[in-house]
Amino acid sequence: MSVPRLSWLLLTLAIVAGTYADRPHVNPPLALGGYRVLAVDFHTHSSMWSDGALTPWGLVLEATRQGLDAIAITAHNETWDARVGQRFSRLIGGPIVLIGEEILRPSHHMIAAGISKTVSFRQSAASAIDEIHRQGGVAIAAHPGRQFWAGFDAPALQRLDGSETCHPSVFIAESTQRDLENFAARAAVAAIGSSDFHGLGPMGICRTYVFVNDASEQGILDGVRAHRTVVYGRDGRVYGDPALVRLAEEAGGFRDREPSRLPAGGLDWASRIGALLGLAGVTFSRRQVQIRQA
Repeated sequence: MSVPRLSWLLLTLAIVAGTYADRPHVNPPLALGGYRVLAVDFHTHSSMWSDGALTPWGLVLEATRQGLDAIAITAHNETWDARVGQRFSRLIGGPIVLIGEEILRPSHHMIAAGISKTVSFRQSAASAIDEIHRQGGVAIAAHPGRQFWAGFDAPALQRLDGSETCHPSVFIAESTQRDLENFAARAAVAAIGSSDFHGLGPMGICRTYVFVNDASEQGILDGVRAHRTVVYGRDGRVYGDPALVRLAEEAGGFRDREPSRLPAGGLDWASRIGALLGLAGVTFSRRQVQIRQA
């Protein structure tokens, strides 16, 4: 077989292997204790108004691939791309998309999920939370490390709906996990897991299992307000409503619904190596043609 034909064959096989390995992770509906359990990522960023790697519609497709029932698209101080993602997901029958925003201030970062319009960052955390609530949304402290604690004063803590107790940064430093746990202990908040997805690492690596009365945007928001959440974190730690945690553990837990943190499997590596060899072969063949034509 000639080099060009072999190269194109390798490329074709690489695409087929990659497509098969990258197929969506489909989870059957789960019901426990009279609730429907939804897997939600409340903190994702697109490439339009944040510094993410995927478009809003790309986030929707990635959420489907990762077996998420819902996501909040949370641009920095903006909601436009969340609207685009929500419309696209409704068009294709994809996961629930909550219009969201990550409110950024030097003193604090906060997720607004389930809002209808952008919440100004030019105000205190407590004032912003009041605006989020007026719009029917929930307010979640985003990766509240010690540098952000001062921004969440007593009035803000009294109003806060949830706090990220699992975030990708906890897998890098144990001290970060302690900071998130200690912050959550300061207020009566729902345990939230979020990926803070920008394009690196799997979306939903920290996800929130919300126990809802109905599988809808309103059902998710009501579940967070009622603190009906369970989150699996570092070293097998579990956070959330104790009764729901026991219910989940009695059912075998949700770890089989978590995205894999293992290195790429055999098909992934076969796809990558095949693609590199195929591209190298195509480049070599074109170079040889150029030399003969010179």
